[in-house]
Amino acid sequence: MKARKSLLVLGMALAVISLTSLPAPAAVAVSCTINTTSVSFGSYNVFSGLPLDSTGSVIYNCNRRAAITITLDRGGAPSFNPRRMLKASEALNYNLYLDASRTTIWGDGTGGTQVYSDPSTPRNRNVAVTIYGRIPAGQDVTAGSYANSVTVTINF
Repeated sequence: MKARKSLLVLGMALAVISLTSLPAPAAVAVSCTINTTSVSFGSYNVFSGLPLDSTGSVIYNCNRRAAITITLDRGGAPSFNPRRMLKASEALNYNLYLDASRTTIWGDGTGGTQVYSDPSTPRNRNVAVTIYGRIPAGQDVTAGSYANSVTVTINF
């Protein structure tokens, strides 16, 4: 099983990291590329009783039909729930989900998380998968820019 990684940057800045596949030997091997768009939350209101939601995406493309999984790491947090954006040593909790209802945490399959899977990718076509982000309400944090980086890995 091969893995390609991309970096998803959270916070105020938008980042897209692209990885290209390695040359294939004479027999055409499966090769996949992965790109990401950031989950950019904008301004968090500490006085709001509502969570702050946003989305980003993972875009993958494989040269042949293949079974793939896509995992997200903890982004340096001690656990998947919650992940943390930091401003110096101050943390703003958030999480990333596979579903629009934001109930299934997207991770690596451990600690109660799930992975994205596609049992048969389309051939030579970009597939966009939405990343659903949420910052829970009720966090007493100081003003400023909070950020975090999450590694996105495609396994095929």
